[in-house]
Amino acid sequence: MNSVDASVNTRHDGRRGRWADHREQRRAELTTAAIEAIRELGPEIGMESIAAHAGVSKPVLYRYFADKSQLWQAVGQQGAAFAIAAIGPAVAAVREERDVIHAAIDAYLAHIEADPHLYLFVVHQPGIARARDVVAEVIDTVASGLASILGDRLRALGLDTGPALPWAYGVVGYVQTTADWWLRRQKPISRAALSDYLTTLLWSGVSGIKAAADLPGGLAVTGR
Repeated sequence: MNSVDASVNTRHDGRRGRWADHREQRRAELTTAAIEAIRELGPEIGMESIAAHAGVSKPVLYRYFADKSQLWQAVGQQGAAFAIAAIGPAVAAVREERDVIHAAIDAYLAHIEADPHLYLFVVHQPGIARARDVVAEVIDTVASGLASILGDRLRALGLDTGPALPWAYGVVGYVQTTADWWLRRQKPISRAALSDYLTTLLWSGVSGIKAAADLPGGLAVTGR
């Protein structure tokens, strides 16, 4: 390749890189606008209303998102980041194990209570082709963190850490399912009461690990 060809290719790559950067920035802006529209107009909003709220035409919106499924994925990823950002600081602020459980539950409930339209758009969106399930990704992230906590507790007791991950997924699924019922039913009980109810049941399980290990046929001591 001569110097002229190299120069042409460099300019071409530069333009392509700038276009890719512009496209990602524009997608991010439209995703933010879509979230604002969902919060204002509700979870059943259509693409036309989202485009109007963003100040663009539908063809322009479809230039960046081929269909509603792609927009749902982008909104879902941002919504997942919001949820994790809400739970992390709340958990980090406490040290006692029961308080960690309560803080995580209450932070999650507070988050979906404050942003119900976005939650419902992401979790209960019919007719969406989910090439990437952002809801499952959030569950994976939270469950992995909880599994680490449970694994440390089991290890400290000299017990088998094998149950940590399935227990973590069970806990996260339990809280998410109950929280979903609570929000869809227009919060039939207070958030404080629900947080306490869920914490009490879950803490009974966590605090019962040692007791279970002391029973005949209880958790095995493996040192793993």
